[in-house]
Amino acid sequence: MELDSHIERILWTEEEVLKRISELATQIIDDFKANSSSLVLIGVATGAFMFLSDLVKKIQLPISVDFIRAESYGSGTESNGNPRISFDIKIDIKGKHVILVEDIVDTGNTLSCLISHLESKGASSVSVCTLLDKPARRKVHVEMVGGGKFYRGFECPDYFVVGYGMDFAELYRNLPYVGVLKPEMYQ
Repeated sequence: MELDSHIERILWTEEEVLKRISELATQIIDDFKANSSSLVLIGVATGAFMFLSDLVKKIQLPISVDFIRAESYGSGTESNGNPRISFDIKIDIKGKHVILVEDIVDTGNTLSCLISHLESKGASSVSVCTLLDKPARRKVHVEMVGGGKFYRGFECPDYFVVGYGMDFAELYRNLPYVGVLKPEMYQ
């Protein structure tokens, strides 16, 4: 099975993604160099694993890394609107500056749930760094905590995208780019 043949078009190449990640890392370094001893990056599994990996390699500050898993999609293409945390962090984040690393922010339901959860664990601030942002699909206004910031890689048009960690039914995560999945692959 040739995965590339399932892609309608590539939105961002691997080179474009890596360039934007370097730019985001520079912003994060500038914003947190004074507070880097308490900086924790938390990747939202599983979609953010490639983004998180490439991002942390570019952040030349002392950081801790952990993962959290929230489920809201199942094997479909639409969020069910009721995310639940199925795997929690193990690092104590009380009094720490947290950057939640997401693959894509869509409705905002999952993100809002995760931010509230991290705030309840005592994070002094919660920022978000997302590879893709789909503001046209936002249903929930997302509030950062403690002056946290929102770092966005790319604004994504309202297509079903896969690659660079993002999937449909657990496939396509290994594509090195972000592409639009052909509708016949998921309908």
